[in-house]
Amino acid sequence: MSLDITPVLFADKDSEAIVEGLISRYEAAAGVTLYPGDPVRLFLETIAYIISYQRSLIDFTGKMNLLAYSSGNYLDHLGAFVGVTRLTAAPAVCTVRFTLSAPQIGSVIIPSGTRVSAGGNIYFATDAVTEIPEGDTYVDISVTAVQSGSSGNGLLSGQINVLVDPLPFIQSVANTSATTGGTDTETDDNFRERIQLAPESFSVAGPAGAYEFWARSAHPGISSVAVNSPTPGVVDIYPLLTGGEIPPDEIVQVVENMLTDEQVRPLTDDVHVYAPTASEYTLSVTYYIDRTKTTTAASIQAAVEAAVDAWILWQRERLGRDINPSELIHRMILAGAKRVVISSPAYTAMAFNQLAVCESRTVTFGGLEDG
Repeated sequence: MSLDITPVLFADKDSEAIVEGLISRYEAAAGVTLYPGDPVRLFLETIAYIISYQRSLIDFTGKMNLLAYSSGNYLDHLGAFVGVTRLTAAPAVCTVRFTLSAPQIGSVIIPSGTRVSAGGNIYFATDAVTEIPEGDTYVDISVTAVQSGSSGNGLLSGQINVLVDPLPFIQSVANTSATTGGTDTETDDNFRERIQLAPESFSVAGPAGAYEFWARSAHPGISSVAVNSPTPGVVDIYPLLTGGEIPPDEIVQVVENMLTDEQVRPLTDDVHVYAPTASEYTLSVTYYIDRTKTTTAASIQAAVEAAVDAWILWQRERLGRDINPSELIHRMILAGAKRVVISSPAYTAMAFNQLAVCESRTVTFGGLEDG
């Protein structure tokens, strides 16, 4: 969370300043000079260490009572003041197709909790009892990872192909969408932002901040939310997952369930939740390094590549963030590049519900140049 406030220090922790202060006060009071190695000076340095440690505890304790600095269990207690608790880990989700060996006479039931996997130790289970009607050969079922956390993410379509709990007539299983949405316990940064948003939820008028708070409270992986009211009484919500991931239908439904709850939604609002729209762009950039930095050129190249990666993530981690090549130039020059030439993308304004997604990237080192 970024707060435009002056940093605060509850106690000066500079150990050298504490030592100098103790020694100068003792010398003034006793009328002596304490040279290095003097037993009294060594004693005062020991006292200074204890004082410095105590001041560190005072400063730490004071900051743990402020939202901008608080972390861990201390932040949990700050959240309790406004009725907000840290979100626990959430499991990954996807859709799996169950295919029959042949059409059957009568329906085939897929029980709730039927497990499938990719052959490892990550298991997914069907969310509800599902029926394959007579004459049909397959059905698509939403599944949820048995283990919560991000470990269930990243399995591509077709990789979940093992039926752990055998069922009659089922020939094969395969996920039709990549697994996503698995999130570890809510981070301090995300939790801190929700605590700051919490007072918005106290209103009964349905302000945008309240919808953002409740949407982010629906799933620990949601890091950004766009709220729009195209017409009076209609509210459109667009959630975004951590890392700029577009939420799958399963998480969109979780958010909609949260926001349409009678205890959350003003009765006059018609609330809809949608996945954001990806606006793809191609990155093509060439950079040059000053010839006087030849000996450090390899490390500069690595730093520039890292700066490009960070910019790509920065572009897609917030909804409505314009595609801004000037920011990329700034980051690459800070990383050590002398000159940067961007062929694409051009500056492009994003709508509130759009997400800038890099489709492909080409980063070329143009060589060394004279200053």
